[in-house]
Amino acid sequence: MSQNKLLIDVGSTYFKVCANNDINQYFRDFNKDIFDDLTSKCGDIISKFKKDEVFICSSANGGLTTLIIGVTNSFSLKFATNIAYNSGINIINTVLYQDIDTTSIPSDLIDVVIIVGGIDSISNVFDEKLFNFLDNLNYSNVVFAGTTQDEKYLKEKIKNLVVVDNIINNKLHVVEEPLKEYLTNLYQADIMGKEDIKHLYELTSNQIYSTPYIVNKTLPLIDTKFAVVNPFILIDIGGATTDIHYSKDLSMDNMVTENEYDRLVFKKLGVYKSKESLIFAAKNNEFVYELLEHLKVTENIFNEDSSKALKVLMQLAIFLVLYKVSDAHPLYIKLKLNLLKSIVLTGGITKVLSFEEATDIISFFYKKILNSDIHPAIIMDYNYDIWTLGITQQ
Repeated sequence: MSQNKLLIDVGSTYFKVCANNDINQYFRDFNKDIFDDLTSKCGDIISKFKKDEVFICSSANGGLTTLIIGVTNSFSLKFATNIAYNSGINIINTVLYQDIDTTSIPSDLIDVVIIVGGIDSISNVFDEKLFNFLDNLNYSNVVFAGTTQDEKYLKEKIKNLVVVDNIINNKLHVVEEPLKEYLTNLYQADIMGKEDIKHLYELTSNQIYSTPYIVNKTLPLIDTKFAVVNPFILIDIGGATTDIHYSKDLSMDNMVTENEYDRLVFKKLGVYKSKESLIFAAKNNEFVYELLEHLKVTENIFNEDSSKALKVLMQLAIFLVLYKVSDAHPLYIKLKLNLLKSIVLTGGITKVLSFEEATDIISFFYKKILNSDIHPAIIMDYNYDIWTLGITQQ
């Protein structure tokens, strides 16, 4: 890492500041503006760097929420979901166009609606069903990345529609950069609209990116800092979500993209903000009682507010997220976990679980679900500094 760069990650709970390879964490004061809080805690450090030497990423504004409308599960929805996740976007729902008439409409405000479907050689993919759905949806932005032949028709019917290149070419390969660039710029605009985050541009002349986007850019460089062997997954367990970043050669899907790595987000498997949904998922898992017995606790642990209960929730999150991408119960994609060489754990989990406790739950998963006595190598990002590898990458 260059000695003349200051790296800052503004999280929902902590500031993480890295200067000259030395990383420190500062618990945020929620009674203060982010800029004021950061400069009061780290002003002496920040003053030593020029604006072009300061690089900032942030998850403090919660990221953007999106709803995706696609024509097919196997192409448009899958491809658009892949691009959105890798852009650091939170997907709250996907809608298969043929089911749009019977799909329940979310009541929450959606930051961006993505409409995709059809290769450029076909037309008349969309009709009045789309416009009726959008009329009842509460959203701020809408982007179309489908067949060019429907572009004019949709622009006439949908106010403020943004059009980017079709994400599917005529060879059914993914064209991801135009939509990814739009989503990244939208995140940037969202930051600029948030008073407590846009002040951070007083500290840097570089673009502020979402932290999940930065982590994904880190993955090709991860072996420069950790003893990671491909193929690997990185599990980032935080307060609201659990993210998996994974090597593309682990996926059962033959999706042709430019990225070596992809990302999945499980919004209901966090251990603080989504604690109740994590417990619900655990209670509805067929292996939960064996798992609790293995951990030498009972179901009463779910009602406790203790360090032991937090450890168990962290272990449950690891088990459930592996379960959801395994042959046992694939959710969005199925990963070839039997080929996995390394599992990297990062996020709040490394401050709670010991190496032995993380190893124990992963070993249980491999024995119970994959019938294997052998599990991948486990790497703990104890300093939570993986993000520093990717933040200066353009």
